[in-house]
Amino acid sequence: MQKPVVHICWMRRDLRLHDQTALFHALKSGVPVVPVFIFDRNILDQLEDKHDRRVEFIHLALQRMQQQLVAMGSTLDVRYGYPQQVFAGLLQEYAINAVFTNHDYEPYARERDAAIGRWLQQQGIAFHTFKDEVLLERDEVLKDDGKPYTVFTPYSRKWKATLQPQHLQAYETEVLFANFFRQPERPLPSLERIGFAPTGAAFPPDTVREDIIRNYKAQRDLPAVAGTSRLSVHLRFGTISIRELARKTAPLSEAFLNELIWRDFYHMILWHFPQVGKGQAFKPEYERIVWRNNEQEFQRWCEGQTGFPIVDAGMRELNATGFMHNRVRMIVASFLTKHLL
Repeated sequence: MQKPVVHICWMRRDLRLHDQTALFHALKSGVPVVPVFIFDRNILDQLEDKHDRRVEFIHLALQRMQQQLVAMGSTLDVRYGYPQQVFAGLLQEYAINAVFTNHDYEPYARERDAAIGRWLQQQGIAFHTFKDEVLLERDEVLKDDGKPYTVFTPYSRKWKATLQPQHLQAYETEVLFANFFRQPERPLPSLERIGFAPTGAAFPPDTVREDIIRNYKAQRDLPAVAGTSRLSVHLRFGTISIRELARKTAPLSEAFLNELIWRDFYHMILWHFPQVGKGQAFKPEYERIVWRNNEQEFQRWCEGQTGFPIVDAGMRELNATGFMHNRVRMIVASFLTKHLL
């Protein structure tokens, strides 16, 4: 039986059908598109906690996309395994013309994508990657001498001078939905199938009230006030569009826009200084710090039993809800590294 000719849209940190760059370009090609997600064993096998809320969040996001796709006669193709083996399996079922995906800036992801790109090329398959997770990336904001910034304030000034309307423009995927490959629903593997278990705890919504954004500058530093967006998990896994969020919020609050710029800044740091994603210090001289690593103190920190009320409140909030207010997060992290060493 002849295999269907398709394009693959490999989804990772972009778990939505709306305003998704790689998906837009795949659908625009005119070749039927199969959206694929891989539960990557290279990542999952390292996770000790089998009630990991990140994995649960991803699974719920995949379920939502699956409902949308099934309603239009298509389906996600979700696999569990090592990426190259998964793609070899996909080649058994589909005649793949090209793979479309969005950039991922973490060290493992860069190595993985380079390896997959080389392997696909050997099979005669094109590999196209796009910017989607951030507004300005990699080398789009550099010093005048071509070097990356290491301080936020001058970076943010250059960022604002660089940003153009096209950077915020939506990729209108909806008008191209007819180009999804039509096939019967492929059931998603359960959390249990991939070695995890649900917690059942609620996740924050993927929308934020306008008044929170308008009052963001005044309220964001007050841990007792529900004055932050709580959208970080949605931005991390791409269940919302960074472009759409920036368009809607920039006119309401420069302080909130600055937080999105901070996010781009750290993605840029990770790209140009990948050692920070491998457990090494950003500044080489900090490699000489002698860490105490007192296991009993670390355990008390984890449980919110240090005796420092603001630190303990933050850790107890995290343990109970999966969330910690940003300002408390900074205090808690600083306490761990600078006080307890």
